[in-house]
Amino acid sequence: MISYTFQFGAVFAAFDTLLLGAWLTIRLTALSVLLGLAIAVLCAYARMNGPRWAGLLVRVYVELIRNTPLLVQLFFVFFALPMAGVRFTPDEAALLTMATNLGAYASEILRAGVEAVPRAQIEAGEALGLRPVQVFRFIIFRPALRTVFPALASQFVLLLLGSAVVSAVSAEELTSAANVLQSRTFRAFEVYAVVLGIYLVMATLFRLAFRVAYHALFERGRA
Repeated sequence: MISYTFQFGAVFAAFDTLLLGAWLTIRLTALSVLLGLAIAVLCAYARMNGPRWAGLLVRVYVELIRNTPLLVQLFFVFFALPMAGVRFTPDEAALLTMATNLGAYASEILRAGVEAVPRAQIEAGEALGLRPVQVFRFIIFRPALRTVFPALASQFVLLLLGSAVVSAVSAEELTSAANVLQSRTFRAFEVYAVVLGIYLVMATLFRLAFRVAYHALFERGRA
C-alpha cells in the first residue's frame, strides 16, 4: 500500500500566487470575450449583408477554427507566425488565439439567433427606409442576442476553462502559476486539487454574472 501524507501548508503559503493567476485568467478571458464577441458580430453582419466574397471568407474562417484544436491554433500563432516575421509575447498570443477561437464559435451562435428573427420584422424595417446597418442594429441584433444569450454564456465559460491551455506557451494565468508552484513544492496533488477548486469557483461566478446580465438586459422592466 502506498502511503501519502497530505501537506497543503506549502500551497496555502503561496495562495496569493494562485489568486494572482486566477485574476490574470479572469482578465484574459474577459478581454477575449470582448474581442471575440466583436469578431462574431462583424462576421454575422458580413454573412447577412456583406458581399458574397466576405460571406465566403467568414465561412472559411469559421470552418478552419471549429475543425482544428485550440492548442494547435495557439502553437501556430506563437511558434509558426514568427517564421513569417510576426511575433507575439505569450500573453498576446494567448489573447489573439482565444479571441479568434471564440469569434468563430460565437458567430455561428449569433447566426442561429439572427435566423430566428421573423422575416416580417426585417421587411418592416426595410419598408420604413432603414439602412442595412440600422436594420441589423435596431431590429435584428437585440432579439437575436436575447435568443442565444444562454448559449453564448456557456461558450464564454468554456473559454474560461479552456484558457488553461495557454500555459503551454507560459502565458500568465492560473494553470501556469500552478505549474510553477508545483515545481517548487513537489506537491502536485495538493496544488492541482486547490486549482480545481479555484476553477470551479470562477466558472460558477461567471455563470452567475451572466445570469444577472441576462436579467438586466432582457427581463428588467418587463411585465
